[in-house]
Amino acid sequence: MDLQLADKVFLVTGASAGIGRATVRVLAAEGATVVGVSRKPAAGPADPAGPGARVSTVAADVTAPNAARRVVDTVLERHGRLDGLVNNVGALHSRTGFLDVSDEQWQATFDTNFHSAVRMTRAALPALLERGAGSLVHLASEAARFPDHPLVDYAASKTALLSLSKSLTAEFARRGVRSNVVSPGPTRTALFDAPGGFADQLAERFALPADEAVEHFVREVRALPTGRIGTPDDVARVIAYLLSPLAAQVTGAEWAVDGGALRQI
Repeated sequence: MDLQLADKVFLVTGASAGIGRATVRVLAAEGATVVGVSRKPAAGPADPAGPGARVSTVAADVTAPNAARRVVDTVLERHGRLDGLVNNVGALHSRTGFLDVSDEQWQATFDTNFHSAVRMTRAALPALLERGAGSLVHLASEAARFPDHPLVDYAASKTALLSLSKSLTAEFARRGVRSNVVSPGPTRTALFDAPGGFADQLAERFALPADEAVEHFVREVRALPTGRIGTPDDVARVIAYLLSPLAAQVTGAEWAVDGGALRQI
């Protein structure tokens, strides 16, 4: 399917790995021009992934208060336009419980998962409004609707993103800017398997080897109907659709990519 992205320019945060990297690759394959943002962009021709000239990077820590404006200005200087923003950057740390989380940890979680999205959106909106069209996609999580004590601060920050997207829809849809949320379930990324990542956290939690712990989590604890953990590409394809003109009537929505974990009515 042609997503009609050939003349579009998109900005993706957290683009050096996982869902962000996959999103850059999918958008570039659809013919879009993509600027990926991360603290340390990957080096080389697949930076972060995709056909050369259509993909470029900006090194920035989006939790810094002045970073968002600089990033958006860089995109506009390079390409003269902006058609959409993907607020993908995020971090997850498993806790032993509510009393385990300090003020500093609460602040760091919200700075990464929520305040960065607020700042990036605020910086990007003028360019989208000037064009009278654009799409915002925010990456939340199934944890926003399935909170549990090991993810108490993470889940709260992702729930805040749901509310933010609804408010943006109410204010800006009439001016041509759509805002949607994608909520992945368990997704096996490089960060998932990094030392100290969620796989190791699950291994410690269930006293099992990492692969067995992930399998136990997916099949027994979460009992995903699909019977498998998600991949970054599963999520990236949904993001690309929501950015596209084919989703012109989709705003204020939340798209779960979770293997059927949350069977809500």
